[in-house]
Amino acid sequence: MTTPAPSGLTSIPALLARNVARYGSKAAYREKEFGIWQSWTWEEAAFEIDALAAGFLTLGAEVGDHIAITGRNRPALYWAMVAAQKVGCVPVPLYSDAAAEEIAYALDHCGARFVVAGDQEQVDKIADIRDQLHALDHVIYLDGRGLRKYDHANMTSYDDLQKAGRDSGRMREVDERSAALTLDDKCVMLYTSGTTGRPKGVVLSNYNVIETSKNSAEFDHLQPGDEVLAYLPMAWVGDFIFSIGQAMWTGFCVNCPESADTMQTDLREIGPTYFFAPPRVFEQQLTNVMIRMEDAGRFKKWLFDKYMAVGRAVGPKLLDGEPVSGAERLQYRLAVWLVIGPLKNTLGLSRVRVGYTAGEAIGPEIFDFYRALGINLKQLYGQTEATVFITQQPDGEVRSDTVGVPSPGVELKIAESGEVFYRSPGVFVEYYKNAESTASTKDAEGWVATGDAGFIEENTGHLRIIDRAKDVGKMASGALFAPKYVENKLKFYPDILEAVVFGADRDYCTAFINIDLTAVGNWAERNNIAYSSYQELSQHPRVLDTIEAHVAEVNQSVAADEMLAGCQIHRFLVLHKELDADDGEMTRTRKVRRRIVEEKFVDLIDALYGGKSEIYTETEVTYEDGRKGKITATLAIRDAVVQSAGKVAAE
Repeated sequence: MTTPAPSGLTSIPALLARNVARYGSKAAYREKEFGIWQSWTWEEAAFEIDALAAGFLTLGAEVGDHIAITGRNRPALYWAMVAAQKVGCVPVPLYSDAAAEEIAYALDHCGARFVVAGDQEQVDKIADIRDQLHALDHVIYLDGRGLRKYDHANMTSYDDLQKAGRDSGRMREVDERSAALTLDDKCVMLYTSGTTGRPKGVVLSNYNVIETSKNSAEFDHLQPGDEVLAYLPMAWVGDFIFSIGQAMWTGFCVNCPESADTMQTDLREIGPTYFFAPPRVFEQQLTNVMIRMEDAGRFKKWLFDKYMAVGRAVGPKLLDGEPVSGAERLQYRLAVWLVIGPLKNTLGLSRVRVGYTAGEAIGPEIFDFYRALGINLKQLYGQTEATVFITQQPDGEVRSDTVGVPSPGVELKIAESGEVFYRSPGVFVEYYKNAESTASTKDAEGWVATGDAGFIEENTGHLRIIDRAKDVGKMASGALFAPKYVENKLKFYPDILEAVVFGADRDYCTAFINIDLTAVGNWAERNNIAYSSYQELSQHPRVLDTIEAHVAEVNQSVAADEMLAGCQIHRFLVLHKELDADDGEMTRTRKVRRRIVEEKFVDLIDALYGGKSEIYTETEVTYEDGRKGKITATLAIRDAVVQSAGKVAAE
């Protein structure tokens, strides 16, 4: 049962109207196009949204219709979501890099009558699958480049639809539909990443979004003057909450970069005060920094090492309000002047007041690096079904080994199996057209099964996540098997992009490893090592030696944990290709589809456990244009140094 929202704020359109009245002339959205930042105030944004909403009415949009939105992050596409809500429709954002068949599934599943597409690429995908989409009536495109000679019988440009809306005289109907929205009405439908099967459509209500946005914004003291960079996929629940929910609740400005290629430059130009990134983004930034340091002169490298050590010792203390001596403060100021300040500016993080990472566990070394820079980086734990937030780390209680305490309004409990359950105002309404999955995930009392195994620390109340519940198992010896714990340790190394560990019901653990082409390629260049492809570089003996050394170090670290010492890696191979979402090996949010990887590379797994020193393999791959091909390779299999658990623990 929902509770009344303050001041009648029962929908996103209601929040928009409040922001127009309160912050009318303040910047609400920015977009960089052709190298120039363009800005819209709240009044201007509302004008654009109203015109599009009326345009939807001219196309015959009915209350409850689904309107799909796909493309890169642009203000106009965010406006499309709000415009859909204003006329009682449900926006369904889709991943812009999804293959045509993935889009076909989502559009057919939700029965979308309209699609708002960002550009020609997205329109072409829709055209390829049009005959499968019986419910689709009309496509609205934002960028018309390349579309002049297309059949426009069921296609309209975004601008033309807005003009039609302005000329229609139907603004009263838009206002009436908007005024009729309640907290219980659907706000958005978002598809899960589909790590174990078909994606599910998660329905979130206005109450879910507004209450969660309010609670999370108050938790971190977000203000109208804050700035965010909207660069993560719009189909991801985090982006929806940050760029729609929290933005509408607080009135802060949403900035859209020109492209993925310019994101880092745009990040520096905007200097966000509130920044979210998955661990992979922070890992890439750190990898780039370390690559540059490898290329730097001896003095510069010495300076970096010296003052980053100061940062690691003092930075987290200052962030957490712990006592710091005068000498330490002086050293840190010097570190900021010489190293930390310029580095933060290069990374575009100089103004970050609150930073978050989530989605996957972040390596403690990576986490500590950013905290050393004085960046208030914290971890949160959430999922689409929770409207993001389950736990957050309060200021002064930030640790790399926990995901924080329950977010405001959230209750936690741990089942006997070790699985984490939660109940909160953000708990989703249902899985669309999937009552069975809804019932198995959410019980009658509103408790939701996360699918993750963890425990709550008695003395702090912080939640610690061990692994996905379905992935945590036992080895043949009875020892605990938690692959993600080991994988995250491996991914700390800049050379390693991805790792997949196997070992459930086995005598020992083995691993697949993906090298990071940027980091390893830079190393190859510095060492005058020629290579023609990822495949060739991945199997270079010196690369394999380096990875073997990393695995040995991880084994030593894992062996120190008595409970998980059995998860040490005994044998490994470096894959000849990157795990890729287009090949079905990863989700669009870069989560490994473990079951699919196991099925696809069963010959490699058999070789790891069969004692072979190498294995010939053929693998089907999908190219960017959708064509299929095959790559072949002979992969070297290496044994790793394994530690005695008792010996390491004693040391």
